[in-house]
Amino acid sequence: MYLQFEHEEPNNEPNEKQDEQCTPQGNPITDFGMIQTPDKQKPSNPRGNISYLPIIGHIEGHVAMPASNKTTKYEHVIPLLISAAENPEIEGLLIILNTVGGDVEAGLALSELIANIAKPTVSLVLGGGHSIGVPLAVSAKYSIIAPSAAMTIHPVRLSGTLIGAQQTYDYFNKTQDRILEFIVKNSEITKERLTKIMTDPAQLALDMGTILVGEEAVREKLIDQTGGLNDAMEKLYEMIDVERKKVRVELQDN
Repeated sequence: MYLQFEHEEPNNEPNEKQDEQCTPQGNPITDFGMIQTPDKQKPSNPRGNISYLPIIGHIEGHVAMPASNKTTKYEHVIPLLISAAENPEIEGLLIILNTVGGDVEAGLALSELIANIAKPTVSLVLGGGHSIGVPLAVSAKYSIIAPSAAMTIHPVRLSGTLIGAQQTYDYFNKTQDRILEFIVKNSEITKERLTKIMTDPAQLALDMGTILVGEEAVREKLIDQTGGLNDAMEKLYEMIDVERKKVRVELQDN
C-alpha cells in the first residue's frame, strides 16, 4: 500500500481552480488503497459504521521492499488501526487479507494491535493469507476464508549468512514460539496440532510446512468459517448489533 505525493513549486498567485485541485482529499481508493467510514458527507449506515483495512502483498517492515513488489507498509497501517480504535463513530473493522507474508516482527505488531481493538473485528482471507498472514487472519475476533483461498503454515526461515549456529537456532525457536502462541491464543487450534502442521515434511510448502485451502483451515479450527464478502459484512453487522444492545442495557442499568 503506497502513498505517493508529488512535489510542486509554490505559487503565491491566487487561483481558485488551483486551490480546488490542492485540497488534500484525493480519491481514497485509487490514491490510498483503502476507504474509511463513516463519510461526513453521507448519512451513516443504520446497521453500523465500518472501517475497511486491506492488507495486500508483502508485509513490509524495517527493510523496504523493491518498488516492483506489492506491499503493505506497517508504519502506514498502525495509525489507521489506532484511528479506527479511537474514533467513536466507527463501530467495526473489516480486514481484507491477500498476503504472501513478509516481515515477522511487523506482522506480529499489526496482529497484536488488531487483537487488542475492543470493537468488533472480522478478517476475510481472499486469495491467500500465507506465513505471517496467518496471525493477521486470526487476530480478528472472527475470521472467514474464501473457499478458494489458501494459507501456508511453515517454520520461521531466514535467508543469508548465519553467525553462531546454536544462538541462531535458539532465536528462531523463540520467534517461532511467539507466532505459535499468538495463533493458538486467537484461534481454536491446539499448539500440538499447529506444530505438527507447521513441521510436516510431506507437504510442498517450500521444504517443510502445510498449505490449507478454504474448508481445510476451518476443519483445523484455525479459521472460524468459509465465506465471502457478504458473509464477512453480515457477521460484522451482527457483532455491532450485539455491542449496541450491551450499551443500551448498561444505560438502562445506570
